[in-house]
Amino acid sequence: MARIVVAGVASLYVMAGIPGYPVEYTPGSPPLPGWMRADVSGSGAHVAKVLNALGNEVRLCTLAGRDPAGLAVRADLRASGLMGPGVVDAGATSLGVVLVAPDGSRVGFPYLASVNTVSYPAETFSRLARGADLAVLTNARFTEPLLECARRSSVPIAVDVHVISDVNDPRNRSWLEVADVVFCSHERLPCPPEEWVARIFARYPGCEVAGIGRGSDGAMLGLRDGTLVRAAGIAPRGVVSTDGAGDALFASFLHGWLATGNPAGALEAAVLHAGWKAGDPVPSSVALTEAELARLSGTCRVRAAVGRWN
Repeated sequence: MARIVVAGVASLYVMAGIPGYPVEYTPGSPPLPGWMRADVSGSGAHVAKVLNALGNEVRLCTLAGRDPAGLAVRADLRASGLMGPGVVDAGATSLGVVLVAPDGSRVGFPYLASVNTVSYPAETFSRLARGADLAVLTNARFTEPLLECARRSSVPIAVDVHVISDVNDPRNRSWLEVADVVFCSHERLPCPPEEWVARIFARYPGCEVAGIGRGSDGAMLGLRDGTLVRAAGIAPRGVVSTDGAGDALFASFLHGWLATGNPAGALEAAVLHAGWKAGDPVPSSVALTEAELARLSGTCRVRAAVGRWN
């Protein structure tokens, strides 16, 4: 399998079910529909967990303190096989809260102030990136100085800029300018997805693959050669929480793309994996192996449609 270095946050999250939005004020009440869980997530950790479960050799570069939250993060990464020299002491740990409605929609409150001012050692990242097949750099602030290290290493770079509305977005420009693979969400795009793909390729000549997560509608993928791939959404276990669906889609696509070189097949598997994970109240806590995903695809088939974006 592929050797992949992932740089991004690992946060201790609390997820709670709520009756719906807006959340009405009350001095105190149990979570609805009756569940609350804590887990280690954040884009870096979640992407690394999915890639690791699918059988890749993953080297995670992240920050964690020695505070109670940091100890929980370290224990979780150790149990997941992701604890290694890339987990650097930050003195504090990022946190988050996610509120999930009965239809699976969620509102996240990431709290990254504790790590936004910390510098990740470039030499550690460069050492772990040596010999990798791919570098995944999430758009956490501490990864921005690592982009030049990744570029100099000549390792292909993949980024997920999540919610974006401007192809020249100054917050994400540094990542977009070096990425070979760019993923994002459809939620705030200023134009149809096909046009967004064209804008990405026109603005960033180094990008070869542009993917868009489209929620319940599945995903879309453009290649620089003009190919456009659409895959309809599927939720084999129903939808309990969509938290981290974009991370799951992104990571699962990267695995399939590296393993087979077939972007259409990789997108089909990625949509299926993300949809399956949405059937859990804490999607970041579960992931399929490659064999399990292959078996699931035998009964829950996702068929991609191939066309042109240009």
